[in-house]
Amino acid sequence: MTRHQRIPRPRPLSRSLPRPQARRKTGGRIPTPSGGRAARPPSALRRALSPRVGPPSGGPDRSGLREVLERLRLFVSTVAGASPARAALLAFAVVILVFTALLSLPFASRSGRITAFHDALFVATSAVSVTGLTPVNTAEHWSFAGQLVILVAMQIGGLGILSMAALLTLAVSKRLGVRSKLITQEGMTTGRIGEVGALLRVVVGTTFFFEAVLAVVLVPRFMVHTGSWGDGLWNGIFYSVSAFNNAGFTLHTDGLESFMHDPWIIWTLMAGVFAGALGFPVVMVLMQQRWRWSRWNLHTKLTVTTTTALVLGGALLIGVFEWSNPATLGQFGVAERLQYSLFGSVMSRSGGFSVYDINEQSPETLLLTDALMFVGGGSASTAGGIKVTTLAVMFLAIVAEARGDREVTAHGRTITPGSVRVAISVLALGATLILVGTMALVAISDESLQRPLFEVLSAFGTCGLTTGLTAELPPSGKYVLTVLMFAGRVGTITFASALALRQRRILFRYPEERPIIG
Repeated sequence: MTRHQRIPRPRPLSRSLPRPQARRKTGGRIPTPSGGRAARPPSALRRALSPRVGPPSGGPDRSGLREVLERLRLFVSTVAGASPARAALLAFAVVILVFTALLSLPFASRSGRITAFHDALFVATSAVSVTGLTPVNTAEHWSFAGQLVILVAMQIGGLGILSMAALLTLAVSKRLGVRSKLITQEGMTTGRIGEVGALLRVVVGTTFFFEAVLAVVLVPRFMVHTGSWGDGLWNGIFYSVSAFNNAGFTLHTDGLESFMHDPWIIWTLMAGVFAGALGFPVVMVLMQQRWRWSRWNLHTKLTVTTTTALVLGGALLIGVFEWSNPATLGQFGVAERLQYSLFGSVMSRSGGFSVYDINEQSPETLLLTDALMFVGGGSASTAGGIKVTTLAVMFLAIVAEARGDREVTAHGRTITPGSVRVAISVLALGATLILVGTMALVAISDESLQRPLFEVLSAFGTCGLTTGLTAELPPSGKYVLTVLMFAGRVGTITFASALALRQRRILFRYPEERPIIG
Protein backbone atom coordinates (compact mmCIF):
# COMPACT_ATOMS: atom_id res chain seq x y z
CA MET A 1 0.00 0.00 0.00
CA THR A 2 1.44 3.34 -1.01
CA ARG A 3 1.54 6.36 1.21
CA HIS A 4 -1.14 8.33 -0.59
CA GLN A 5 -3.52 5.43 -1.20
CA ARG A 6 -6.88 5.91 0.63
CA ILE A 7 -8.63 3.12 2.49
CA PRO A 8 -12.31 2.98 1.45
CA ARG A 9 -14.70 3.66 4.35
CA PRO A 10 -17.51 1.19 4.99
CA ARG A 11 -20.92 2.44 3.99
CA PRO A 12 -23.44 2.95 6.81
CA LEU A 13 -25.91 0.17 7.27
CA SER A 14 -28.88 2.53 7.03
CA ARG A 15 -27.85 3.55 3.49
CA SER A 16 -27.69 -0.03 2.37
CA LEU A 17 -31.26 -0.69 3.51
CA PRO A 18 -34.25 0.45 1.49
CA ARG A 19 -35.72 3.69 2.76
CA PRO A 20 -39.21 3.53 4.24
CA GLN A 21 -42.00 5.20 2.39
CA ALA A 22 -42.31 8.83 3.42
CA ARG A 23 -45.34 9.59 5.57
CA ARG A 24 -47.78 12.11 4.31
CA LYS A 25 -49.35 14.69 6.56
CA THR A 26 -52.99 13.74 6.70
CA GLY A 27 -54.14 16.24 9.31
CA GLY A 28 -55.16 13.50 11.75
CA ARG A 29 -57.17 11.63 9.08
CA ILE A 30 -56.60 8.03 8.10
CA PRO A 31 -55.27 7.67 4.50
CA THR A 32 -57.38 5.45 2.31
CA PRO A 33 -56.03 2.99 -0.33
CA SER A 34 -57.31 5.22 -3.11
CA GLY A 35 -55.26 8.13 -1.86
CA GLY A 36 -58.20 10.06 -0.40
CA ARG A 37 -58.73 11.00 3.19
CA ALA A 38 -61.19 9.37 5.54
CA ALA A 39 -63.24 11.41 7.97
CA ARG A 40 -62.09 11.77 11.53
CA PRO A 41 -63.67 9.41 14.05
CA PRO A 42 -66.63 11.09 15.75
CA SER A 43 -66.32 12.36 19.29
CA ALA A 44 -68.25 10.86 22.21
CA LEU A 45 -70.85 13.60 22.12
CA ARG A 46 -71.27 13.21 18.32
CA ARG A 47 -71.64 9.45 18.71
CA ALA A 48 -74.22 9.94 21.46
CA LEU A 49 -76.37 12.38 19.50
CA SER A 50 -75.96 11.11 15.93
CA PRO A 51 -78.74 8.88 14.58
CA ARG A 52 -77.89 5.27 13.96
CA VAL A 53 -79.09 2.95 11.28
CA GLY A 54 -81.77 0.68 12.72
CA PRO A 55 -82.44 -2.96 11.96
CA PRO A 56 -83.67 -4.12 8.56
CA SER A 57 -87.27 -3.43 7.70
CA GLY A 58 -89.58 -5.87 9.39
CA GLY A 59 -86.96 -7.14 11.85
CA PRO A 60 -87.31 -6.67 15.62
CA ASP A 61 -85.15 -4.03 17.29
CA ARG A 62 -83.82 -6.10 20.17
CA SER A 63 -81.13 -3.61 21.17
CA GLY A 64 -83.35 -0.52 21.27
CA LEU A 65 -83.30 -0.01 25.03
CA ARG A 66 -79.63 -0.87 25.26
CA GLU A 67 -78.84 1.63 22.51
CA VAL A 68 -80.81 4.40 24.25
CA LEU A 69 -79.01 3.72 27.54
CA GLU A 70 -75.66 3.71 25.76
CA ARG A 71 -76.39 7.04 24.14
CA LEU A 72 -77.47 8.48 27.48
CA ARG A 73 -74.31 7.17 29.13
CA LEU A 74 -72.12 8.69 26.43
CA PHE A 75 -73.91 12.03 26.66
CA VAL A 76 -73.71 12.22 30.46
CA SER A 77 -70.08 11.12 30.54
CA THR A 78 -69.18 13.68 27.89
CA VAL A 79 -70.91 16.53 29.71
CA ALA A 80 -69.51 15.48 33.08
CA GLY A 81 -66.03 15.09 31.65
CA ALA A 82 -66.17 18.57 30.18
CA SER A 83 -67.53 20.19 33.34
CA PRO A 84 -68.77 18.39 36.47
CA ALA A 85 -70.47 21.59 37.62
CA ARG A 86 -72.37 21.79 34.34
CA ALA A 87 -73.41 18.16 34.67
CA ALA A 88 -74.74 18.77 38.19
CA LEU A 89 -76.74 21.81 37.11
CA LEU A 90 -78.14 19.94 34.13
CA ALA A 91 -79.13 16.92 36.22
CA PHE A 92 -80.94 18.99 38.84
CA ALA A 93 -82.71 21.07 36.21
CA VAL A 94 -83.96 17.98 34.38
CA VAL A 95 -85.19 16.35 37.60
CA ILE A 96 -87.02 19.53 38.61
CA LEU A 97 -88.75 19.75 35.23
CA VAL A 98 -89.85 16.12 35.46
CA PHE A 99 -91.43 16.62 38.89
CA THR A 100 -92.97 19.89 37.75
CA ALA A 101 -94.76 17.99 34.99
CA LEU A 102 -95.95 15.34 37.44
CA LEU A 103 -97.27 17.87 39.96
CA SER A 104 -99.07 19.77 37.20
CA LEU A 105 -101.23 16.77 36.30
CA PRO A 106 -104.79 16.54 37.68
CA PHE A 107 -104.17 13.36 39.71
CA ALA A 108 -101.67 15.23 41.94
CA SER A 109 -104.24 17.67 43.40
CA ARG A 110 -107.20 16.91 45.64
CA SER A 111 -109.53 18.92 43.43
CA GLY A 112 -108.57 16.95 40.33
CA ARG A 113 -107.59 20.14 38.50
CA ILE A 114 -104.35 21.12 36.86
CA THR A 115 -102.05 23.02 39.20
CA ALA A 116 -100.69 26.30 37.89
CA PHE A 117 -97.24 26.03 36.35
CA HIS A 118 -95.59 28.53 38.71
CA ASP A 119 -96.94 26.70 41.77
CA ALA A 120 -95.96 23.26 40.43
CA LEU A 121 -92.49 24.52 39.51
CA PHE A 122 -92.09 26.15 42.91
CA VAL A 123 -93.07 23.01 44.86
CA ALA A 124 -90.98 20.74 42.61
CA THR A 125 -87.93 22.95 43.09
CA SER A 126 -88.58 23.15 46.82
CA ALA A 127 -88.85 19.35 47.08
CA VAL A 128 -85.82 18.52 44.92
CA SER A 129 -83.74 21.19 46.66
CA VAL A 130 -85.17 19.91 50.00
CA THR A 131 -86.18 23.40 51.09
CA GLY A 132 -89.77 23.09 52.31
CA LEU A 133 -91.16 26.43 51.15
CA THR A 134 -94.53 26.05 49.46
CA PRO A 135 -97.14 28.50 48.14
CA VAL A 136 -99.95 25.98 48.83
CA ASN A 137 -100.79 23.91 51.89
CA THR A 138 -99.33 20.43 51.40
CA ALA A 139 -102.09 18.71 53.38
CA GLU A 140 -104.98 20.50 51.69
CA HIS A 141 -103.87 21.01 48.08
CA TRP A 142 -102.15 17.76 47.15
CA SER A 143 -103.73 14.35 46.94
CA PHE A 144 -102.03 11.22 48.24
CA ALA A 145 -100.46 10.75 44.80
CA GLY A 146 -99.20 14.34 44.85
CA GLN A 147 -97.74 13.89 48.33
CA LEU A 148 -96.08 10.69 47.16
CA VAL A 149 -94.51 12.60 44.26
CA ILE A 150 -93.20 15.17 46.75
CA LEU A 151 -91.79 12.37 48.91
CA VAL A 152 -89.94 10.84 45.94
CA ALA A 153 -88.66 14.29 44.95
CA MET A 154 -87.32 14.89 48.47
CA GLN A 155 -85.61 11.50 48.48
CA ILE A 156 -84.03 12.02 45.07
CA GLY A 157 -82.99 15.55 46.04
CA GLY A 158 -81.37 14.37 49.25
CA LEU A 159 -79.58 11.46 47.60
CA GLY A 160 -78.69 13.58 44.61
CA ILE A 161 -76.86 16.23 46.55
CA LEU A 162 -74.78 13.66 48.41
CA SER A 163 -74.05 11.70 45.26
CA MET A 164 -73.26 14.88 43.36
CA ALA A 165 -70.84 16.00 46.05
CA ALA A 166 -69.07 12.63 45.93
CA LEU A 167 -68.92 12.63 42.14
CA LEU A 168 -67.59 16.18 42.04
CA THR A 169 -64.94 15.21 44.58
CA LEU A 170 -63.94 12.29 42.41
CA ALA A 171 -63.87 14.51 39.34
CA VAL A 172 -61.64 17.00 41.15
CA SER A 173 -59.28 14.26 42.29
CA LYS A 174 -58.90 12.89 38.77
CA ARG A 175 -57.93 16.28 37.41
CA LEU A 176 -55.28 16.97 40.05
CA GLY A 177 -51.99 15.32 40.90
CA VAL A 178 -51.22 12.34 43.12
CA ARG A 179 -50.85 14.49 46.22
CA SER A 180 -54.21 16.14 45.64
CA LYS A 181 -55.78 12.73 45.11
CA LEU A 182 -54.50 11.61 48.49
CA ILE A 183 -55.80 14.79 50.12
CA THR A 184 -59.21 14.30 48.53
CA GLN A 185 -59.24 10.67 49.60
CA GLU A 186 -58.45 11.69 53.17
CA GLY A 187 -61.21 14.29 53.01
CA MET A 188 -63.81 11.74 51.95
CA THR A 189 -62.41 9.22 54.48
CA THR A 190 -63.72 6.27 52.51
CA GLY A 191 -60.47 4.68 51.41
CA ARG A 192 -62.02 4.07 47.98
CA ILE A 193 -61.70 7.36 46.17
CA GLY A 194 -61.52 5.69 42.78
CA GLU A 195 -64.49 3.40 43.21
CA VAL A 196 -67.53 5.48 42.35
CA GLY A 197 -70.01 2.63 42.61
CA ALA A 198 -68.86 1.54 46.06
CA LEU A 199 -68.84 5.12 47.31
CA LEU A 200 -72.37 5.79 46.12
CA ARG A 201 -73.60 2.53 47.63
CA VAL A 202 -72.29 3.69 50.99
CA VAL A 203 -74.06 7.03 50.56
CA VAL A 204 -77.38 5.41 49.69
CA GLY A 205 -77.05 2.79 52.42
CA THR A 206 -76.28 5.40 55.08
CA THR A 207 -79.23 7.55 54.02
CA PHE A 208 -81.72 4.70 54.09
CA PHE A 209 -80.34 3.47 57.43
CA PHE A 210 -80.93 6.80 59.17
CA GLU A 211 -84.36 7.19 57.61
CA ALA A 212 -85.34 3.68 58.70
CA VAL A 213 -84.27 4.38 62.28
CA LEU A 214 -86.32 7.59 62.32
CA ALA A 215 -89.33 5.78 60.87
CA VAL A 216 -89.16 3.04 63.52
CA VAL A 217 -89.53 5.71 66.21
CA LEU A 218 -92.06 7.94 64.45
CA VAL A 219 -94.52 5.40 63.02
CA PRO A 220 -95.84 4.12 66.41
CA ARG A 221 -96.23 7.67 67.72
CA PHE A 222 -98.17 8.81 64.67
CA MET A 223 -100.36 5.71 64.93
CA VAL A 224 -101.30 6.82 68.43
CA HIS A 225 -102.08 10.37 67.29
CA THR A 226 -104.01 9.44 64.14
CA GLY A 227 -105.68 6.28 65.45
CA SER A 228 -105.05 4.59 62.10
CA TRP A 229 -102.39 2.09 61.13
CA GLY A 230 -102.20 3.32 57.52
CA ASP A 231 -102.08 7.02 58.37
CA GLY A 232 -99.48 6.42 61.08
CA LEU A 233 -97.28 4.46 58.68
CA TRP A 234 -97.54 7.10 55.95
CA ASN A 235 -96.89 10.02 58.34
CA GLY A 236 -93.93 8.27 59.94
CA ILE A 237 -92.26 7.52 56.61
CA PHE A 238 -92.96 10.98 55.18
CA TYR A 239 -91.62 12.85 58.21
CA SER A 240 -88.57 10.57 58.41
CA VAL A 241 -87.57 11.42 54.83
CA SER A 242 -88.43 15.09 55.33
CA ALA A 243 -86.39 15.33 58.53
CA PHE A 244 -83.19 13.59 57.45
CA ASN A 245 -83.15 15.43 54.14
CA ASN A 246 -83.79 18.75 55.94
CA ALA A 247 -86.83 19.33 53.73
CA GLY A 248 -89.34 20.64 56.27
CA PHE A 249 -92.48 19.50 54.42
CA THR A 250 -95.41 18.61 56.71
CA LEU A 251 -98.61 16.67 56.16
CA HIS A 252 -100.74 18.67 58.60
CA THR A 253 -102.43 22.00 58.03
CA ASP A 254 -101.07 23.47 61.28
CA GLY A 255 -97.56 22.08 60.85
CA LEU A 256 -96.27 20.50 64.06
CA GLU A 257 -98.53 22.42 66.43
CA SER A 258 -100.63 19.29 67.03
CA PHE A 259 -97.54 17.44 68.30
CA MET A 260 -95.82 20.19 70.26
CA HIS A 261 -96.32 18.34 73.55
CA ASP A 262 -94.98 15.01 72.25
CA PRO A 263 -91.23 14.90 73.02
CA TRP A 264 -90.79 11.64 71.07
CA ILE A 265 -91.75 13.31 67.80
CA ILE A 266 -89.97 16.60 68.55
CA TRP A 267 -86.65 15.05 69.57
CA THR A 268 -86.71 12.46 66.76
CA LEU A 269 -87.24 15.14 64.14
CA MET A 270 -84.53 17.27 65.73
CA ALA A 271 -82.07 14.35 65.71
CA GLY A 272 -82.85 13.56 62.06
CA VAL A 273 -82.33 17.15 60.94
CA PHE A 274 -79.08 17.42 62.93
CA ALA A 275 -77.68 14.19 61.43
CA GLY A 276 -78.64 15.16 57.90
CA ALA A 277 -77.04 18.59 58.27
CA LEU A 278 -73.67 17.21 59.40
CA GLY A 279 -72.75 15.94 55.95
CA PHE A 280 -71.85 12.57 54.52
CA PRO A 281 -68.04 12.87 55.05
CA VAL A 282 -68.56 13.67 58.75
CA VAL A 283 -71.05 10.83 59.22
CA MET A 284 -68.56 8.42 57.65
CA VAL A 285 -65.81 9.53 60.01
CA LEU A 286 -68.07 9.20 63.06
CA MET A 287 -69.14 5.72 61.96
CA GLN A 288 -65.55 4.57 61.40
CA GLN A 289 -63.63 6.39 64.15
CA ARG A 290 -66.43 6.85 66.69
CA TRP A 291 -65.51 9.53 69.23
CA ARG A 292 -61.73 9.19 68.93
CA TRP A 293 -60.97 12.86 68.39
CA SER A 294 -57.32 12.34 67.44
CA ARG A 295 -58.31 10.24 64.42
CA TRP A 296 -60.77 12.74 62.99
CA ASN A 297 -59.67 14.70 59.96
CA LEU A 298 -59.69 18.49 59.87
CA HIS A 299 -63.01 18.76 58.02
CA THR A 300 -64.80 16.68 60.64
CA LYS A 301 -63.31 18.66 63.52
CA LEU A 302 -64.23 22.00 61.97
CA THR A 303 -67.76 20.84 61.11
CA VAL A 304 -68.53 19.36 64.53
CA THR A 305 -67.09 22.24 66.55
CA THR A 306 -68.68 24.97 64.44
CA THR A 307 -72.04 23.19 64.31
CA THR A 308 -72.05 22.69 68.08
CA ALA A 309 -71.19 26.34 68.66
CA LEU A 310 -73.94 27.52 66.31
CA VAL A 311 -76.59 25.21 67.79
CA LEU A 312 -75.82 26.00 71.43
CA GLY A 313 -75.27 29.71 70.80
CA GLY A 314 -78.46 29.97 68.78
CA ALA A 315 -80.46 28.11 71.44
CA LEU A 316 -79.13 30.43 74.14
CA LEU A 317 -80.02 33.58 72.23
CA ILE A 318 -83.46 32.30 71.20
CA GLY A 319 -84.17 31.46 74.83
CA VAL A 320 -83.12 34.94 75.94
CA PHE A 321 -85.13 36.74 73.24
CA GLU A 322 -88.32 34.63 73.44
CA TRP A 323 -88.43 33.47 77.07
CA SER A 324 -91.25 35.81 78.11
CA ASN A 325 -93.06 36.02 74.76
CA PRO A 326 -96.53 34.48 75.36
CA ALA A 327 -96.99 33.76 71.65
CA THR A 328 -93.80 31.67 71.37
CA LEU A 329 -91.78 30.20 74.26
CA GLY A 330 -93.82 31.94 76.96
CA GLN A 331 -96.72 29.51 76.48
CA PHE A 332 -94.64 26.50 77.63
CA GLY A 333 -93.18 25.37 80.92
CA VAL A 334 -89.51 25.71 81.79
CA ALA A 335 -88.51 22.30 80.40
CA GLU A 336 -90.37 22.88 77.13
CA ARG A 337 -88.92 26.38 76.83
CA LEU A 338 -85.42 24.88 76.94
CA GLN A 339 -86.49 22.16 74.52
CA TYR A 340 -87.94 24.55 71.96
CA SER A 341 -85.04 26.96 72.26
CA LEU A 342 -82.81 24.10 71.08
CA PHE A 343 -85.43 23.01 68.55
CA GLY A 344 -85.63 26.49 67.03
CA SER A 345 -81.84 26.72 66.78
CA VAL A 346 -81.54 23.38 64.98
CA MET A 347 -84.43 24.06 62.61
CA SER A 348 -83.25 27.57 61.76
CA ARG A 349 -80.08 26.25 60.13
CA SER A 350 -81.88 24.10 57.54
CA GLY A 351 -84.65 21.97 59.03
CA GLY A 352 -87.65 24.23 58.49
CA PHE A 353 -90.01 22.69 61.07
CA SER A 354 -91.79 25.02 63.48
CA VAL A 355 -94.31 24.66 66.31
CA TYR A 356 -95.53 28.28 66.38
CA ASP A 357 -96.04 31.22 64.05
CA ILE A 358 -92.73 32.74 62.93
CA ASN A 359 -94.32 36.21 62.72
CA GLU A 360 -94.86 36.17 66.50
CA GLN A 361 -91.12 36.15 67.16
CA SER A 362 -89.27 39.29 68.17
CA PRO A 363 -87.21 41.20 65.57
CA GLU A 364 -84.03 40.08 67.34
CA THR A 365 -84.96 36.42 66.89
CA LEU A 366 -85.86 36.96 63.24
CA LEU A 367 -82.46 38.55 62.62
CA LEU A 368 -80.72 35.68 64.43
CA THR A 369 -82.68 33.20 62.30
CA ASP A 370 -81.56 35.07 59.19
CA ALA A 371 -77.93 34.58 60.18
CA LEU A 372 -78.37 30.88 60.97
CA MET A 373 -80.17 30.24 57.67
CA PHE A 374 -77.40 31.99 55.74
CA VAL A 375 -74.73 29.73 57.28
CA GLY A 376 -76.68 26.49 56.84
CA GLY A 377 -75.21 23.05 57.54
CA GLY A 378 -72.16 20.98 56.68
CA SER A 379 -70.57 20.46 53.31
CA ALA A 380 -71.86 17.53 51.20
CA SER A 381 -74.97 17.41 53.39
CA THR A 382 -78.70 17.79 52.83
CA ALA A 383 -78.53 21.33 54.25
CA GLY A 384 -78.07 24.56 52.33
CA GLY A 385 -76.39 27.90 53.00
CA ILE A 386 -72.74 28.79 52.61
CA LYS A 387 -71.85 25.82 54.90
CA VAL A 388 -70.28 25.83 58.35
CA THR A 389 -66.78 25.04 57.07
CA THR A 390 -66.87 28.22 54.99
CA LEU A 391 -67.69 30.20 58.13
CA ALA A 392 -64.99 28.38 60.10
CA VAL A 393 -62.28 29.02 57.49
CA MET A 394 -63.24 32.69 57.25
CA PHE A 395 -63.13 33.06 61.04
CA LEU A 396 -59.74 31.35 61.23
CA ALA A 397 -58.38 33.59 58.45
CA ILE A 398 -59.54 36.70 60.34
CA VAL A 399 -57.92 35.44 63.55
CA ALA A 400 -54.66 34.65 61.73
CA GLU A 401 -54.61 38.11 60.16
CA ALA A 402 -55.29 39.76 63.51
CA ARG A 403 -52.42 37.85 65.09
CA GLY A 404 -50.06 38.60 62.21
CA ASP A 405 -49.67 34.94 61.21
CA ARG A 406 -48.66 34.20 57.66
CA GLU A 407 -50.61 30.92 57.55
CA VAL A 408 -54.10 29.87 58.61
CA THR A 409 -53.93 26.91 60.98
CA ALA A 410 -56.40 24.82 62.98
CA HIS A 411 -56.06 21.63 65.04
CA GLY A 412 -52.43 21.14 64.08
CA ARG A 413 -53.06 21.52 60.35
CA THR A 414 -52.37 24.32 57.87
CA ILE A 415 -55.30 25.38 55.70
CA THR A 416 -54.19 25.95 52.13
CA PRO A 417 -54.48 29.46 50.62
CA GLY A 418 -56.65 27.97 47.88
CA SER A 419 -59.24 26.88 50.46
CA VAL A 420 -59.30 30.39 51.92
CA ARG A 421 -59.85 31.91 48.47
CA VAL A 422 -62.67 29.47 47.72
CA ALA A 423 -64.32 30.30 51.06
CA ILE A 424 -64.13 34.02 50.28
CA SER A 425 -65.61 33.43 46.83
CA VAL A 426 -68.50 31.31 48.17
CA LEU A 427 -69.27 33.90 50.83
CA ALA A 428 -69.23 36.72 48.30
CA LEU A 429 -71.43 34.77 45.88
CA GLY A 430 -73.97 33.97 48.59
CA ALA A 431 -74.11 37.57 49.80
CA THR A 432 -74.58 38.82 46.24
CA LEU A 433 -77.46 36.42 45.59
CA ILE A 434 -79.12 37.48 48.85
CA LEU A 435 -78.74 41.16 47.98
CA VAL A 436 -80.14 40.83 44.46
CA GLY A 437 -82.97 38.51 45.53
CA THR A 438 -84.02 40.75 48.41
CA MET A 439 -84.11 43.85 46.23
CA ALA A 440 -86.21 42.02 43.64
CA LEU A 441 -88.64 40.68 46.26
CA VAL A 442 -89.02 44.06 47.97
CA ALA A 443 -89.87 45.64 44.61
CA ILE A 444 -92.34 42.86 43.72
CA SER A 445 -94.11 42.50 47.06
CA ASP A 446 -94.05 46.19 48.09
CA GLU A 447 -93.14 45.06 51.63
CA SER A 448 -90.62 46.40 54.08
CA LEU A 449 -87.22 44.73 54.37
CA GLN A 450 -87.86 42.21 57.14
CA ARG A 451 -90.23 39.70 55.53
CA PRO A 452 -88.66 39.64 52.02
CA LEU A 453 -85.18 39.23 53.52
CA PHE A 454 -86.42 36.35 55.67
CA GLU A 455 -88.00 34.56 52.69
CA VAL A 456 -84.94 35.07 50.49
CA LEU A 457 -82.60 33.69 53.15
CA SER A 458 -84.94 30.76 53.77
CA ALA A 459 -84.93 29.96 50.04
CA PHE A 460 -81.18 30.36 49.59
CA GLY A 461 -80.40 28.43 52.77
CA THR A 462 -82.97 25.74 51.76
CA CYS A 463 -84.44 26.11 55.24
CA GLY A 464 -88.18 26.31 54.62
CA LEU A 465 -89.22 28.61 57.45
CA THR A 466 -91.64 31.27 56.26
CA THR A 467 -93.40 34.39 57.48
CA GLY A 468 -96.29 33.63 55.12
CA LEU A 469 -95.05 35.93 52.38
CA THR A 470 -94.43 33.05 49.95
CA ALA A 471 -98.14 32.26 49.66
CA GLU A 472 -98.95 35.96 49.12
CA LEU A 473 -96.47 36.56 46.29
CA PRO A 474 -97.47 36.90 42.63
CA PRO A 475 -95.95 34.48 40.10
CA SER A 476 -92.97 36.79 39.48
CA GLY A 477 -92.02 36.68 43.16
CA LYS A 478 -92.35 32.90 43.20
CA TYR A 479 -90.00 32.65 40.24
CA VAL A 480 -87.43 34.73 42.16
CA LEU A 481 -87.60 32.36 45.14
CA THR A 482 -87.45 29.37 42.77
CA VAL A 483 -84.18 30.61 41.31
CA LEU A 484 -82.81 31.23 44.81
CA MET A 485 -83.72 27.72 45.97
CA PHE A 486 -82.02 26.22 42.94
CA ALA A 487 -78.95 28.44 43.33
CA GLY A 488 -78.73 27.84 47.06
CA ARG A 489 -78.87 24.08 46.57
CA VAL A 490 -76.34 23.59 43.78
CA GLY A 491 -74.81 27.03 43.25
CA THR A 492 -72.23 27.18 46.01
CA ILE A 493 -71.15 23.55 45.61
CA THR A 494 -70.72 23.75 41.84
CA PHE A 495 -69.05 27.14 42.14
CA ALA A 496 -66.57 25.79 44.68
CA SER A 497 -65.85 22.72 42.55
CA ALA A 498 -65.39 24.87 39.46
CA LEU A 499 -62.83 26.95 41.34
CA ALA A 500 -61.05 23.80 42.46
CA LEU A 501 -60.90 22.51 38.90
CA ARG A 502 -59.87 25.81 37.36
CA GLN A 503 -56.11 26.09 37.81
CA ARG A 504 -53.97 28.37 35.68
CA ARG A 505 -50.20 28.34 35.58
CA ILE A 506 -48.71 31.83 35.28
CA LEU A 507 -45.10 32.03 34.06
CA PHE A 508 -44.47 35.54 35.36
CA ARG A 509 -45.11 37.57 38.49
CA TYR A 510 -45.96 41.23 38.90
CA PRO A 511 -44.29 43.43 41.52
CA GLU A 512 -46.04 43.35 44.90
CA GLU A 513 -47.91 46.35 46.22
CA ARG A 514 -50.29 46.54 49.18
CA PRO A 515 -53.44 48.67 48.69
CA ILE A 516 -55.04 50.47 51.63
CA ILE A 517 -57.77 48.24 53.11
CA GLY A 518 -60.16 49.29 55.85
